[in-house]
Amino acid sequence: MSEPSVADSAGSLTRTRLLVAARVVVSVVLLAALFSRLDAGELWASARQASLPWLLVALGLYFIHVLASTWRWRVLLDAQGVHVPRTRLLSSYLVAIFFNNFLPSNIGGDVVRISDTARPARSRTLAATVILVDRGLGMLGLVLVAALGATALGWIGGHQASPIWPVWLWAGFLVAAAATAPAVLAPAGFGRLLRPLGGINPWVATRIEKLTQVLARFRDRPGALAECFAGAVCVQAILIAYHLAVVQALHLPISVWDLAVIVPLSFVVQMVPVSLNGFGVREATFSLYFARLGLPLQSGVLVSLGATVLMMIFSLSGAALYMSHGRRTST
Repeated sequence: MSEPSVADSAGSLTRTRLLVAARVVVSVVLLAALFSRLDAGELWASARQASLPWLLVALGLYFIHVLASTWRWRVLLDAQGVHVPRTRLLSSYLVAIFFNNFLPSNIGGDVVRISDTARPARSRTLAATVILVDRGLGMLGLVLVAALGATALGWIGGHQASPIWPVWLWAGFLVAAAATAPAVLAPAGFGRLLRPLGGINPWVATRIEKLTQVLARFRDRPGALAECFAGAVCVQAILIAYHLAVVQALHLPISVWDLAVIVPLSFVVQMVPVSLNGFGVREATFSLYFARLGLPLQSGVLVSLGATVLMMIFSLSGAALYMSHGRRTST
């Protein structure tokens, strides 16, 4: 296989820069449109009146979220016979969060997690597949929690129904589950579907074979997958509690059931690679949902930006770990 030319590398770098620039433009335009429709002075005044004790509670809940997410990752690694110390996984996850928050793509954090577990797994394909399964189960947990929240809103007497129809969320959950189940329940068949891609290059064929083996081990350990999925639902519940603490800190009249709908949906929406780390898209999603509830536009911006800023502050612990690790390896 020939090495990429200098021209190819330069072209790839140019495309990457253009994509990042386009995402920045989308985020700036969306945020500018939102801020043009609200009073920035009033927004800042509301933010300054936030309750410090509730913000500290929110940070504590986010740390619990990180611990739960790390545990879920460890369950999947253990199912593959890859045993990594908890503290090492926690350190890697914190660094990944930092990369996700301060690099123009969520992929950066996944690269960190794959790199940190590839050596004990003796395979980058295995490490990457574990992350993909973790992501997939997390996505299913997101949609399930949103569907449950929207359904609960419809059942609560005297409460305004969710702006999102529960049937659409349940349909999305069932479609996603049906689409992903064959890969785990019938990995050999899934491998045969991918086999034509192996004709492109022997390296691709080897990776497909390794992927099939990893999925087969997951099929033989359904308890680990069920445990991880339950963990994904718990992680979403903790994130909702985190946002509820932010809402309490900002003194906003938003119910936990509405947060159970909008928080998972906002994470799904910001995964679409059209903005810089979800900025603008996330705030627009919160604002539109809150507006449907009769709340002012600034409430959505406050909750979204407030929760994001706290996450970014927390993720600086990952930066400290990353720098410390760099110093240790350089000495």
